[in-house]
Amino acid sequence: MKKFDNIRPHPGKIISSLKCDYAEIRFSSGAGTSILFSGKTVDSVKSGGSSGGSVRVLKNGAWGFVSFNDISVMESSARRCLEMASMIHAGPGERSAIKPAGPLTGSYSDTMAEDFTSIPFDEKFSLIRGYNELLNSSSLIQTTSAMYRDVKSSYYYFNSEGSELKYDKCYCGVSLSSVARDGSVIQPFHNSVSGHGGFEIARNRGEMAQDIARMATDLLKAESLPGGRYSVIVNQKLAGVFIHEAFGHLSEADGIHENDDMKKIMVLGRRFGPDNLNVIDDGTLAGLSGFIPFDDNGVLPGKTYLIGNGLLSGRLHSRETAGKMGEEPTGNARAISAMSTPIVRMTNTYIENGVNTRKDLFDSMDSGIYALDYIGGQTNLEMFTFTSGYGYGIKNGKKGKLYRDIVLSGNVFNTLMNISMLADDRAMFGGLGGCGKGGQSPLPVSFGGPHMLINDVLIGGSQ
Repeated sequence: MKKFDNIRPHPGKIISSLKCDYAEIRFSSGAGTSILFSGKTVDSVKSGGSSGGSVRVLKNGAWGFVSFNDISVMESSARRCLEMASMIHAGPGERSAIKPAGPLTGSYSDTMAEDFTSIPFDEKFSLIRGYNELLNSSSLIQTTSAMYRDVKSSYYYFNSEGSELKYDKCYCGVSLSSVARDGSVIQPFHNSVSGHGGFEIARNRGEMAQDIARMATDLLKAESLPGGRYSVIVNQKLAGVFIHEAFGHLSEADGIHENDDMKKIMVLGRRFGPDNLNVIDDGTLAGLSGFIPFDDNGVLPGKTYLIGNGLLSGRLHSRETAGKMGEEPTGNARAISAMSTPIVRMTNTYIENGVNTRKDLFDSMDSGIYALDYIGGQTNLEMFTFTSGYGYGIKNGKKGKLYRDIVLSGNVFNTLMNISMLADDRAMFGGLGGCGKGGQSPLPVSFGGPHMLINDVLIGGSQ
């Protein structure tokens, strides 16, 4: 493409000179600003640029990979990468391959309603300082954390199939938290927002900061929920975290291909939920944290149904895993940077809307729990443990007592089958943090869902 002819040395010409089965070159350059308050002091201020890239070469079933931080060494890095791949002798069961995808060409760019590169540093600093002051609004607040971050970068992708791609990325957001303390009781609360766009994403978050401080102090007085089995309504954020952590990672094809037990469990067509349950990963949702115009294998993303009408209907693939499993790439090869190796990752993962209203869910519940938001948790294959941010007791469809330390646990497949109602109010969330896998973190993702009612949920806590 003529628009890339001014790049020297030209990556396409470098790739065409390599005698290999497949090759790709990725590189990016960009600049950004980050400001972090910890407590009432400035913890760090960073502003500047960075650049780097990598070459991957596939020869005789073996991969070579070389990263660089200076575009002038791109050609020598490519030759070294070919030498590395040529030295590896992969056995019949160890040979790698990549699913053909054809050439893809194009140039993409994010839009900013308010260009953060034109915003003076003092204004950015004043904005996040103001949020930090709101986080410190109570004498019970022990400490706070308030971060602002923006980055504008240009990313380039070339491969031996003739793909030539560029993406001008604009990313911005804030991350806010308060930690309240009353005697021996310590209560954190946190929220974050980010996405592809401009300074408008960071503006007008004062109410969010106030809510964080209020919830941290209110929860100091809340009791822990007694352990037992409950009917539980989860809000949109907790529904999204659940489907991302407990099921989305199970749907990443590299984990399925490498685990014989998961191959037996994750069989396409197997029922995993009620007829109205649909779980989707979609990297095309512009503006959300997990948006990508193309993945790091040079494949366009799409709307991939992981569960369709309650049945396992798909999984997330790179071109490598698609080749190994005889399926099609889904545009889910992602790397934390142009200097890292692409692996199978989620983008924007969510539970689709149901037909009920939120009121329908509450009206149907005589006794149970309303669990909201997310503090932390862990998963181990199909088993999960999540700590909700907070919750309320429900009696005759009405919210009652406020609770803290709501720990939900169980088997993800049983829990999916126990979903009895889905509301029609799906919301999506994404923050300055992100997903971690394979030593690459934080990768921007989004997750979400509607309010949903789940029966027979095991909740730990005081007895």
